[in-house]
Amino acid sequence: MEAALPEAFRRTIISLYGDAGTAWLRALPQTIAGFTRRWGLQVGSPFALSYHYVAPALRTDGTPAVLKLGVPADRELRSEADALRLLDGGGAVRLLDADLDRGAVLLERCEPGTTLTALVMNDDDQRATAAAGAVLAALRRPAPREHPFVTQEDWGRGLARHRAAHQGTAGPLPSARLAEAERRFAELCATTTQRVVLHGDLHHDNVLAAQRTPWLAIDPKGVVGDPAYEPGALLRNPWNLLLALPDPGGVLDRRIDQLAEQLDLDRERIRGWAFAQAVLSAVWSLEDHGEASAFALACADLLSPPSR
Repeated sequence: MEAALPEAFRRTIISLYGDAGTAWLRALPQTIAGFTRRWGLQVGSPFALSYHYVAPALRTDGTPAVLKLGVPADRELRSEADALRLLDGGGAVRLLDADLDRGAVLLERCEPGTTLTALVMNDDDQRATAAAGAVLAALRRPAPREHPFVTQEDWGRGLARHRAAHQGTAGPLPSARLAEAERRFAELCATTTQRVVLHGDLHHDNVLAAQRTPWLAIDPKGVVGDPAYEPGALLRNPWNLLLALPDPGGVLDRRIDQLAEQLDLDRERIRGWAFAQAVLSAVWSLEDHGEASAFALACADLLSPPSR
């Protein structure tokens, strides 16, 4: 089984987890077989793999499901399970079973599973944005007083971490863009009056066509923060299509207006958060891959709010 896995997937797991990742890959065939027996599954060929092993499955009663496996040390898988339990099927796939100590979750499968990216490719970006807005509205939950999730402030510390790593300078990032992102992030955090549990990565490929409801979200990160934080990932996606559109800046302006009205959010908070997140995305790209994402920085340029 390990030999059949994509080389890029193996490299990613080993890069992230070292010896623990190597051991997990070696044991993966036995892990799949064990959960196949335990949960009564027929497991098909995996989907495209990035950070987890994810494959379609059928339960013994014929119910479609998805088996998702990760290195047990993966905190994101645990946070995903916590978020799905809280959402309980509202706007997102249901968590059917889990063994987080062994890095395994069983999820509701979306059918037909088409992504919102397909709508953008078919020149129906307005419909894609409306569908995403409906999912965002269904996902919105007040943050519990006690919760296991990271916060928008936790994520924002990546900006300070970047500056510290470069002796107080912006390093390879545009100095003005980093300074503006730091200012916007601090200002928006300080003026957040409502805290909800956010998906955290709600983009076009994480919203799938389903039967229980027209569209459902997958892969929530589980983050607590301002409702206006949430549209940021959607605005700068699909990453491989957005900048190729005839007027990407106009598309972003229209998406912001549409989502602000649909979700009853302040459009300038949406834009400010989206700008700061685009710069933060470039920071994460630099940390993970040694190179700042040119795409994220181009989105930051398009989203840059007027200076005050």
